Amino acid sequence: MSESTKKPQGSLARISLALAIAASVSACATGTNPRDPLEGYNRAMFKFNDTVDQVALKPVATAYKTVTPSFVQTGVGNFFGNLADVWSAVNNLLQGKGEAGLQDVVRVSMNSTFGILGLIDIASQAGIPKHNEDFGQTLGWYGVQSGPYVMLPLLGPSTVRDTVALPLDIAGDPWRYKDPVNVRNIGTVTRVVDKRAALLDATNLMEAAALDRYEFIRDGFLQARESKVFDGDTDRRDRKVPKNDTSDYEPEYEAKPQAANDAPAATAAAEVAPADLVTSGSNTVASEARPQE
Repeated sequence: MSESTKKPQGSLARISLALAIAASVSACATGTNPRDPLEGYNRAMFKFNDTVDQVALKPVATAYKTVTPSFVQTGVGNFFGNLADVWSAVNNLLQGKGEAGLQDVVRVSMNSTFGILGLIDIASQAGIPKHNEDFGQTLGWYGVQSGPYVMLPLLGPSTVRDTVALPLDIAGDPWRYKDPVNVRNIGTVTRVVDKRAALLDATNLMEAAALDRYEFIRDGFLQARESKVFDGDTDRRDRKVPKNDTSDYEPEYEAKPQAANDAPAATAAAEVAPADLVTSGSNTVASEARPQE
């Protein structure tokens, strides 16, 4: 193949490159990655999710971002972000992180009152940090292994541990109990579209930069998810892995440095991939997509 790429004929070079890409994708599809033994299924589900996104969700989100004033989009994000702080508080307290849990409680109290039901993020302006905790992170905090990577229909990237925790995360969403039902449904759709709109720039960058978007999203998700479980404390991660993890897995992001041209997209994917995934949205729609204002 190296001889072919050196030939002056551009068509031969492109054919050689296409064959190399096809071969690498076929190799990945065998499921040899110890963290992704279901890769064949996951890739098929990734394609399904991405098709739903391209056909339905992304066009709606693009229109929403175009016609909706920015202050309205900020208010929508703040409102649902305030509701998410309730479940974050519960999980922080379950993890024994009392200070963070109390900060979440204060955030909800301030934003629900002075912030007009959470439409304005007064707490962040006052310097109270926002957290994004869920029950999957709580299980991981206590040493429950993540298990294999899995791509969920419409919900996007996850792991076996996070999938098991998902019913509790759904039950912990205050909006789930909103009445009447039609208002709840309208709010749910609005939240999904708003999250997807907030990720349009990041996903467009990722689509342009990543050769294999499935692998790019998977590795970014696993990296960022691990960072969230251990709150970015790599020393704590290294102390717990020998005790709780009997696998020989070593994160690929440590073994395979990103190319310089991929760095911005890698950062964007790592920032948005790991959280409360609610829809496909190039398989990376996350609850903390938009910084609270």
